[in-house]
Amino acid sequence: MSIETPFVIFLVFFSVVCHEIAHGYVALRLGDPTAYKMGRLTFNPISHVDPIGTVMLPALFLLSGSRIMLAWAKPVPVNPMYFRNPRKGMMWVALAGPAANLAIALVLTGLLHLTAEFLPRVLVRSLAMTALMNVVLMVFNLIPIPPLDGSRVVARFLSREALISYYRMERYGLIIVFGLLWLGVIGNILAPALNFAVYHLNLLPYLYKF
Repeated sequence: MSIETPFVIFLVFFSVVCHEIAHGYVALRLGDPTAYKMGRLTFNPISHVDPIGTVMLPALFLLSGSRIMLAWAKPVPVNPMYFRNPRKGMMWVALAGPAANLAIALVLTGLLHLTAEFLPRVLVRSLAMTALMNVVLMVFNLIPIPPLDGSRVVARFLSREALISYYRMERYGLIIVFGLLWLGVIGNILAPALNFAVYHLNLLPYLYKF
């Protein structure tokens, strides 16, 4: 475990909280007050802890020495019946989470480019690693396996019959995700995104030279 690990864990958890708040905020703007009324549009970490996604899965990645870390917070409740167009509304709600991760990655990258030379090395590396983890979180959540966010985007364009069959997968979704992780399929999806971010956001100097 490196000296940056505690900082990265904290920042990644903050990122997944932002991801869920983004879902709830867009749902609220589209007319669904469910998450707001349940007190889920808050940065209070206790409201967002999911035993598997927030605790067990990140711990597994840390113990295995993985180059990547996946995590999620407790999903915010969304009631699509409040939306004028439920499937279209759910698509925008779903996209809000990955968009939040992309925004965090870009903000952290911009902050590094402007201030890295004035910051301690441990903080520079932590911010760079967190930016990369947000790219990973964005891409991972856009994989079209129910209940990941990408499935809500795909659902927007399916026929009613196809949608019913598609959502039958949801009960097995986590099993499928863990199976694909174990087989390395998801790693093969995430690796190009990670490499793209490292080079095109120019994060390499902050990971190795500082």
